[in-house]
Amino acid sequence: MKLIASLTSPFARKVRIALIEKKIDCPLEETQPWALDTVVPQYNPLGKVPVLVLDDGSAIFDSRVIVEYLDTISPVSRLFPQDTRTLLGARRWEALADGICEAAAAVVVEKRRSHVQQSPEWIARQQGKVERGVAQLSADLGDKLWCNGDAYGIADIAVGVCLGYLDFRFPELAWKERHPNLAALQQKLEARPSFTETLPPAI
Repeated sequence: MKLIASLTSPFARKVRIALIEKKIDCPLEETQPWALDTVVPQYNPLGKVPVLVLDDGSAIFDSRVIVEYLDTISPVSRLFPQDTRTLLGARRWEALADGICEAAAAVVVEKRRSHVQQSPEWIARQQGKVERGVAQLSADLGDKLWCNGDAYGIADIAVGVCLGYLDFRFPELAWKERHPNLAALQQKLEARPSFTETLPPAI
């Protein structure tokens, strides 16, 4: 199998971290989904990355689906809780972190448009989602060791990727000052090899 991904995509980074944590060897085919010659639409009709292409040629897309699949094919470092209630909590963390990334990415795309085409109202709406989302992450984390309790898992990966993406695209947000508990969690996560090996390239 192979992973088709962009090195700057937070969703692709989440999958790449999961591959490392699960000790799954998977070649990476780097692409930009908006490039004219991209192969992404051949595998995902939505034209989004990441896409995991299996050995039989079939494709799995959406990072949440891919990570869940990866957790089933290797017993190493289980990322999803087995208990139903705990699993729902983990999925909620992941959904919130992914939603923040989606809003942040929407701002990035909007700001690539010419100045006269940009919508300040649209940008403000997405920025509001980011700010409220990060505040909720901080409130939910509290003083816990890990996002979803006592064990590291998909919730921590999703949140760590989310915070890293904000640092990558919006360093001016200064969220660490307002949410020191998230800053402490990020520092702990960024020390893991899976996070250091998947940092996005410098802009």
